[in-house]
Amino acid sequence: MQTKSVITNDKQKIFYDHYDHGHKKLIIIAHGFFNSKAAVLLKNLGNTLSDDYDVAIMDFRGHGASKGLFYWTTKEYLDLTAVLENLRGRYEKIGVIGFSLGAATSIITAAKTDLIDSLISVSAPTEFEKIECHFWDLDVENDVLYNLIGNGKIGKGVRPGPFWLKKDKPVNVVDKIQCPILFLHGEADWLIKPWHAKALYEKATAQKEIAIIPNGPHAEYLIRKNKPETLSHIRKWFNSTLSTEAP
Repeated sequence: MQTKSVITNDKQKIFYDHYDHGHKKLIIIAHGFFNSKAAVLLKNLGNTLSDDYDVAIMDFRGHGASKGLFYWTTKEYLDLTAVLENLRGRYEKIGVIGFSLGAATSIITAAKTDLIDSLISVSAPTEFEKIECHFWDLDVENDVLYNLIGNGKIGKGVRPGPFWLKKDKPVNVVDKIQCPILFLHGEADWLIKPWHAKALYEKATAQKEIAIIPNGPHAEYLIRKNKPETLSHIRKWFNSTLSTEAP
């Protein structure tokens, strides 16, 4: 693994960890809010995919080693775009898997560029303002206990910037995406309800699939609580859509 950096078009320094196994195809993992490339579950996912793909796990601005403040999906597409442009020349195809606000950013990036060959959106909101955040539904096991006394606390943190700036709404741009897209969502997601995935799926016009994981929690916790089913969907999607025979 090598830690590398890129400079975005608005002069932010973004870091990513590149796991180079000599494959011809790459998966970029885009974390969600309060997470980073050091998060145990995301590193485990990268390790699982490494048999077939090189992997890059990035830090969005305001997270981990990357500089600047987090702009709540307003500017983060510049971060993912910079990483994609930096790595694009090395690989035949690149897939992206984004989680929560990282999934929202991935949708926005795929709509604005042609740099992504296949996308998996995990627990993306239709728009930032419609995130439910019902604290009475809080996932105590995953969001509290795992993060306080388990490995979940590793790699957590954020330097927040202004949240009131105008944002692209994933639901308004998802129909501009040309690459295949899979929407993954946990049925029991307390923070971003499954209707978000269904609305995004309905609006998407590219090759698409949707999978609602029964009793599944939010975002990366699907890897922890519903690992076999979640990994099966991820592997099947990327193996199909990143095939050299895939359109």
